[in-house]
Amino acid sequence: MVTWNTNKRIVRILLVGDPGVGKTSLILSLVSEDFLEDVPPKAEEITIPADVTPEQVPTNIVDYNASEQNDDSLHEEINKAHVVCIVYSVEDESSMDRISEYWLPLIRDSVNESEQRKPVVLVGNKIDLIDYSTIDNVLGIMEDFPEVESCVECSAKTLHNISEMFYYAQKAVLHPAAPLYSMEDQDLTEKCKKALVRIFKICDIDGDGLLNDFELNHFQRRCFNAPLQPQVLEEVKAVLSKNVPDGVVNDAVTLKGFLFLHCLFIQRGRNETTWAVLRRFGYNETLEMSKEYLQPAIKIPPGSSTELSHRGQQFLTMLFERNDRDLDGALSPDELKSLFSACPALPWPSLSDLRRIVPTNEKGWLTLHGWICRWTLQTLVDLPRTLEYLAYLGFNVHENESQLTAIQVTRERRLDLAKKQSNRTVYMCHVIGPKSAGKTALCRALIAEDMKRLLERDFRSGSHYCINSVQIYGQEKHLVMRDIEVRQVLDPLQPQDVHCDVACLVYDTNNPKSFEYIARIYIKYFAESKIPVLITGTKGDLAEVRQEYLLQPAEFCQKYKILPPQIFSLKHNKKDLYVKLATMAAFPRFQAAWILFYRHRLEHLWDSTNLRHFGLMSSDPQLWWKAGIGLAAATCFGYFIVKLFQRSTPS
Repeated sequence: MVTWNTNKRIVRILLVGDPGVGKTSLILSLVSEDFLEDVPPKAEEITIPADVTPEQVPTNIVDYNASEQNDDSLHEEINKAHVVCIVYSVEDESSMDRISEYWLPLIRDSVNESEQRKPVVLVGNKIDLIDYSTIDNVLGIMEDFPEVESCVECSAKTLHNISEMFYYAQKAVLHPAAPLYSMEDQDLTEKCKKALVRIFKICDIDGDGLLNDFELNHFQRRCFNAPLQPQVLEEVKAVLSKNVPDGVVNDAVTLKGFLFLHCLFIQRGRNETTWAVLRRFGYNETLEMSKEYLQPAIKIPPGSSTELSHRGQQFLTMLFERNDRDLDGALSPDELKSLFSACPALPWPSLSDLRRIVPTNEKGWLTLHGWICRWTLQTLVDLPRTLEYLAYLGFNVHENESQLTAIQVTRERRLDLAKKQSNRTVYMCHVIGPKSAGKTALCRALIAEDMKRLLERDFRSGSHYCINSVQIYGQEKHLVMRDIEVRQVLDPLQPQDVHCDVACLVYDTNNPKSFEYIARIYIKYFAESKIPVLITGTKGDLAEVRQEYLLQPAEFCQKYKILPPQIFSLKHNKKDLYVKLATMAAFPRFQAAWILFYRHRLEHLWDSTNLRHFGLMSSDPQLWWKAGIGLAAATCFGYFIVKLFQRSTPS
């Protein structure tokens, strides 16, 4: 079914022409289904209900009379109309000459410069009075004036082609030929070709540059809600084989053949077929992808975030696997460009920066894991762009639904805090600290497997974001590290720099003046907030020096009842810091503190009883007895910590 542009809820048809050509008679014959001998000078405006029109769109028909209306009134009516029918008398050559000499230039001059050309239909009336056709005479006019969509001959007296005339007028508005086809070049317009090439690439599911029978059927179902009958399919291939060299290869339709078919549809007056395809893939009447299609409305409550749904991840995984031509488990730059060839541009302009944002292979190419990470990050921080590119890549067509089904809106953060647990799968950590404290290195270490390679990288360029997955009690979550840029120590933080799921305040353990900055940041921005905070000392492989502040880091943390400082070193990065940050985000407020403490105690006891070495293979009852005592002690201690924090937490 053709999608009608919701910006035009009614088609307005204006009839103009020289006196005596039969404009009013045409309108009255359509309405009364009979020819009236006594015709008024001008017909009143008529509204035809949607259910009696071929396109199921309500239609207004407006008459013009030179003796009753002045030039200003005519200009106004032309601007209000969606299509203008220029009526001429087939027996009067002067009325035909006036089409190009007067009426078409007048219509052009009346249309505002900011608007497109007004579609025009040429109507030859009184065909009952002659025994020849004038269509050949007006074809030259159509070539000179691209806004002329079609021409039709009819008779108000015999009712010949009356309904067809108004159908063509409707069609000129709903399915205009001018944006699709150039009469001068006898070919598709460049805009139309570009749109159809994108559609071809999206429908080429296996990416071999051909549309096989399965892909053609998939295309037919998505556009017209019906399968392509085998006999029709064979007839289409026969037409292509006869008219287009290389239109069919290996019993499949090529891009060249696909474009020819649409050119043939338009030449045969079946513009609606091509428009049905274009609109199904999101194009509007100017052959631009509509804003509503690219970015459908979505409501995101304050404090909620956006993540990829399971459906969204499935679609992106399918795209990755389809475009990994060499099956090496990564997308090379050429494979990435091929994947996004149906889009106006790459979503990430600097491909070289990808290795500074997500995990990649040794060549800096996106693995499937890194690919999903990159989309997860974009969905979190730039949802409109994700929605836009999902539309470009054909999610709406392959899934037959809006791309909103690829998105999941999370629960509001205030509800997470009330329940002291988050059901999110993506957490934002803001990394804040003074210059040269090692913030960027700490962020990049999240995605580095080879620390030696990380140490050799240039940290002065690239994105402020890094993302990777972490395991929290057996569940995979995504942690985003955002490096908050600080130019001057006294610069205030903006609200968008503070609001996050967890904050990592970073100081340099080897710099005595480093801790004071984050201590002041904590007191000013986080002490009264409910955002979990972890203080981290970097460059842990160097000698730790005393900080020139009222309290040392450990004393500061104890005073404000936050976790003790975590010491981090690039040379000994075990990734446990990121698990702690993600755990604090998953279990907000003080619950995170006792969970981490409880986990630490369990791990300590686990090591002390050597269970990691013996595992379930050990049958020593004394060993299991020790483990049981240890677990019970840890449980009791964890319960004590919970009560302690509950009593010390201000209401």
